[in-house]
Amino acid sequence: MTVLTATAPTTTREAWLLEAAALLRPLFAEAGAELPALRVSVGWPGGRGKKATTIGQCWSKAAASDEVAQLFISPVLEDAVQILATLVHELVHAVDDCQSGHRGAFAKLAKAVGLEGPMTATHAGEELKAALEEIVSSLGDFPHAAMLAGGASSGPKKQSTRMLKVECPADGYIVRTTAKWLELGVPTCPCGEVMEAAV
Repeated sequence: MTVLTATAPTTTREAWLLEAAALLRPLFAEAGAELPALRVSVGWPGGRGKKATTIGQCWSKAAASDEVAQLFISPVLEDAVQILATLVHELVHAVDDCQSGHRGAFAKLAKAVGLEGPMTATHAGEELKAALEEIVSSLGDFPHAAMLAGGASSGPKKQSTRMLKVECPADGYIVRTTAKWLELGVPTCPCGEVMEAAV
């Protein structure tokens, strides 16, 4: 497996990933494939899949106004070799322009470049893993800190109804009411204490 070396240190995730894709070109050339024009970013995948478990995604060139394939690597990943193995998987989709799913031409090229396992969840075989470790050594650390699992759905939950919580500061008694009624005044708790609208 022929692997090139990086020419300069990279400072952003996108630059690191694009440089990695450039260094992977000889690997694809050896398998008889040419990488198309592409953009690579770190970001949550689109669609209905679970955001924390979908680790990579490729969008066909037809999905972009400039007809350049768009690849995304999940921000939950942290290990640089796994990130590169995911990138290789998405690059195979880019070469195929997302036409074969995980079968046919996709599966043939994926195996040729050294991906193993179920085609929907590939991993780097030993020879590919060694090449990816060489690329990581050449590029340096991936400039990224992994987001915690559930990242796209974590954070404060928004209230889903129009009912607002009102609580007694004395005994914790809770009622729910609408903003309309709170405009008229905050209710009094059965204990006699004036209640407070929860923030």
